[in-house]
Amino acid sequence: MDKPHPAASHAFCVLFLLAAAHANAQNYPTKPIRLIVPFPAGGPSDITSRIVAPKLTEALGQNLLIDNRAGGSSIIGSDLVAKSPPDGYTLLLATVTNTINVSLIPKIPYDMVRDFDPVAQLFITTSIMTAHPSLPVKSVKELITLAKSSTTPIIYGSAGNGSPSHLAGELLKTMSGIKLLHVPYKGGGPAVIEQVAGHVQLAFLSAPAVVPYIKTGRLRGLAVTNGKRSQVFPELPTIAEAALPGYESEGWSGIFVPVRTPAAVVQRLNSEFANALRDNDIRTKLIATGSEPAFMPPDAFGTKVRDEIMRWGKVVKASGMKVD
Repeated sequence: MDKPHPAASHAFCVLFLLAAAHANAQNYPTKPIRLIVPFPAGGPSDITSRIVAPKLTEALGQNLLIDNRAGGSSIIGSDLVAKSPPDGYTLLLATVTNTINVSLIPKIPYDMVRDFDPVAQLFITTSIMTAHPSLPVKSVKELITLAKSSTTPIIYGSAGNGSPSHLAGELLKTMSGIKLLHVPYKGGGPAVIEQVAGHVQLAFLSAPAVVPYIKTGRLRGLAVTNGKRSQVFPELPTIAEAALPGYESEGWSGIFVPVRTPAAVVQRLNSEFANALRDNDIRTKLIATGSEPAFMPPDAFGTKVRDEIMRWGKVVKASGMKVD
């Protein structure tokens, strides 16, 4: 009896594996799913993930488990997902930090575009540009005018070197031509405390951290850093409309899976996350935390991530910033 040709055997194996993968994707999921949050528990990314997780558990018929893998400015958790099987059972909650890291941190052990497939953008987070009451400005234009006329730079605080709040300040510097002196802290909490105490004059921090102080007059809200006005604090203008057209420093979060995850799995996850964000109770809870539902499908989200990598790369290069 003739033996089958090696090429025919190889083709049969490929077809068999593709058919098996398709069948598995159609039955997905058959076990619990891990959502890797590459930040500590209790932070904005963790909180928003836990708001949505029960709805996904209900829809998928399997537990969506939040797994905090903090460290390395999101690199540890992201690398774990990049090296996981592409079967839809290990997801990554990526943020704007992932796109900043590309140009800021050398020798990242994965490629944000090559090693992941986008599933969906889920949220945007409102950040507010705040001034200490001792700084005699009530608008972004007044701040820029003061900074240009001052012989000493205005001091601004951030949640740390290379953090989104640091990049927000550097973007303001490069677009306006003003001088600012950066003081990094170990997280947004310490930065807020130091600003309220008057040790820094300006900051760009998340809404939940600063809104209580704005309402009591201990800080002054000048504008939001997002591209459009926020549902969290709608009376504040954007920096773009207040003074600098084109300015945008938006915090966002979205879901990625390892590259080559079956398209049917990506589509199922995309659909269920979209449905979850339509839930009025979830939307209300998210807005209360300073985040807003901002769903985006895979292709559009992938394009946004590539654009963000290029945009923040330019800011990093222009500012000359480095991380310790």
